[in-house]
Amino acid sequence: VLGELIEKFVSHLSESRTDCYFSMGNYKAMDADVKKESLSSVQQLGVEMTVRYGKYLNLLKEDAENELCFVLINSEKFLKQQQRSVVSSLCCLQERYAGYDWFVSSIFLIMSGDREKTLTFLQQFSHLLVSAFLWLPRLHLSIHLPDTTVESGIHPVYFCSAHHIEMLLKAELPLVCSAFHMSGFTPSQICLQWITQCFWNYMDWNEICHYIAICILLGPDYQIYMCISVFRHLQQDILKHTEA
Repeated sequence: VLGELIEKFVSHLSESRTDCYFSMGNYKAMDADVKKESLSSVQQLGVEMTVRYGKYLNLLKEDAENELCFVLINSEKFLKQQQRSVVSSLCCLQERYAGYDWFVSSIFLIMSGDREKTLTFLQQFSHLLVSAFLWLPRLHLSIHLPDTTVESGIHPVYFCSAHHIEMLLKAELPLVCSAFHMSGFTPSQICLQWITQCFWNYMDWNEICHYIAICILLGPDYQIYMCISVFRHLQQDILKHTEA
């Protein structure tokens, strides 16, 4: 039901010019070579974890591994249409996105392993501003960013969402903010980790789905409120750890 809801919502928004923040060219998914060799070792590991988790949740069938590889390869090719080439020694600025695409994996599971539905959704979703915040590889080497931003290797989620999380944390949860300050560890570091991984390994599957749906339906600022609410939920544990 949730898959159908966000699918219809995104399809509706992507047809409206005023809601389309990014323009995208047409891309037709090809039966690319979906052998695991064409993925990096990090991606292969991510695929194995996703399929294992999907089967545990009873969302995926036996051939899911090939289907997910197909989606990952094609979404990568699709995003490449709007990437620039940058000469840099930074690992994160090599041609391929350095990490694993947890957002695509999440959508693949929400769509119960249907590769066509997943790819159609991703293409429509990429028109919307919220895609820049939920789908981190979306802005990897992107032509939509200023040269200096791309060359810095710092994702906009870090200096937009994570920055606002820290500002709100000072006002809403001063004790948690102080605890982080004393530890020499910033809240933005852990938030970037949560956001990059779509809260995998931190929240239950239902909560991950709610996080994605809330941000799509209500706007990217809910990513910030979600992180603040998690810190509020963890406040007592954080303070206990600080005392210890």
